[in-house]
Amino acid sequence: MSVEEITSLLDSPNQADKDFIKKAYDFALKAHEGQLRKSGEPYFIHVFETAKILASFQMGATTTVAGLLHDSIEDGVATEECIKKEFGDEVLFLVNGVTKLGKVKYSGVERHVESLRKFLVAVAQDIRVLIIKLADRLHNMRTLEYVRPDKQKRIALETLEIYAPLADRLSIRKLSRELEDLSFKYIHPIEYEKIKDLLKNTAEKTLPEFESFINSIKKELAKENVLHFKTDYRQKGIYSLYKKLKRVGNDINNIYDIFAIRINVETVTDCYKVLGVIHGMTRPIPGKIKDYIAFPKPNGYRSLHTTVLTKDGATIEVQIRTFEMHHDSEYGIASHILYKEKGSIKQKDDSEANWFKQFLPKILDFSKTTQNPTEITPKWINELAESQKHIKTDEDKDGFIENLKTDFFNDRIFVLTPKGDVVDLPVGSCVLDFAFAIHSDVGIHTNGAKINGKMVSLDKELKNSDIIEIIIKESSKPTTKWLEMAKTHMAKRHIHNYLEKNKHKNQIPKQK
Repeated sequence: MSVEEITSLLDSPNQADKDFIKKAYDFALKAHEGQLRKSGEPYFIHVFETAKILASFQMGATTTVAGLLHDSIEDGVATEECIKKEFGDEVLFLVNGVTKLGKVKYSGVERHVESLRKFLVAVAQDIRVLIIKLADRLHNMRTLEYVRPDKQKRIALETLEIYAPLADRLSIRKLSRELEDLSFKYIHPIEYEKIKDLLKNTAEKTLPEFESFINSIKKELAKENVLHFKTDYRQKGIYSLYKKLKRVGNDINNIYDIFAIRINVETVTDCYKVLGVIHGMTRPIPGKIKDYIAFPKPNGYRSLHTTVLTKDGATIEVQIRTFEMHHDSEYGIASHILYKEKGSIKQKDDSEANWFKQFLPKILDFSKTTQNPTEITPKWINELAESQKHIKTDEDKDGFIENLKTDFFNDRIFVLTPKGDVVDLPVGSCVLDFAFAIHSDVGIHTNGAKINGKMVSLDKELKNSDIIEIIIKESSKPTTKWLEMAKTHMAKRHIHNYLEKNKHKNQIPKQK
């Protein structure tokens, strides 16, 4: 273990970055001196590996330093005053944001909810708190074998239900995929081994065909003067394959993307050119051509997908994207919030930035640099923090986790306002959910709506890329029927609160 292992993973660190990380490295080494993990290894290994994960996400020196120090107060011998003096307010805030979560152990729904409530408040202030926590959780999952069995299952379940979906919502697929597979191994060990063996057997049959096809692609691309590209293949995650098998009746023959060829090129134009080359040398399967560049997935994923039949009769999925799209698909929001020394955001200066931003939630304003981390926190994180304020009864606590899954961890759609602003909602959301997502007052006074220029009912289900115009009327007010129409917890909460406040106005006067 050396500090160079960390700094070498950063994006062009200057000497000040290196010195800052070296200082934190030495501080953490001393703070955890003599401490051992369940594995018998020095505790310092955990914070070192957490920092390495953060550096690999290109999170910058400040966040990486916070990763090295994230256990220094709770499990080390450091004090808040000491960290503030040596590393500054920003690092102390990040460390505290992660440290506070460790003070409440997860045992039962009530305490679980309490931890999440504290977590969400910290995350809403700075998204880096969440990314540090995810890196911390990833290394803990990698070493979960040393924990007693009952604790293994509890931690794995929490990871699969909370942390992996959070990573997926932030589009950090590289992280969410590993968290899913590591959790699955402990929650369903028999199924895990079955899927693992299935992947191994499929790979033995499939990969030779892939290598032959990749060589053919390279020759054709060279003929078309496409010279700057990279080809490889990706294997579907174990847990992801398990879920997909359940959806198709456990018939492996109905899944075409267990393995997929990936072709990374320099420009969007090259992406479409490569697609044309591949369709010229193979037979594409109808209905299996998907353009996620023109119409990105709800989490911002961009790529061209096509499934083709080769001359040998093999069915192969090909994914085509730019190098930047590939990096974004693996690191998500982490690739957009590269912090410099004082917390300002490193700007993406590529020509596609303005084009790309129209398809993303307002994660990041590309037009300006800010030193306020709250300005880049996704809206749904703030909604999570807001929703936890309304937990008052045991019933509320029991429903909180379920609401998280329903409103925030399900598949998402992107819809647009007439001005082109993107609104991120769960799949299945209706017009009323959209109205309340815009603003509570807009929702309260909704009188009608148009989708893509056509009048629709308030319970009309929304689809990805719909343009929705809400028609407002001051006299329009929520009714109990709206509670049945709305799908998101946020919309239902606003409707319920309005009806409760105005209960007396809705009562019919008794006749004399």
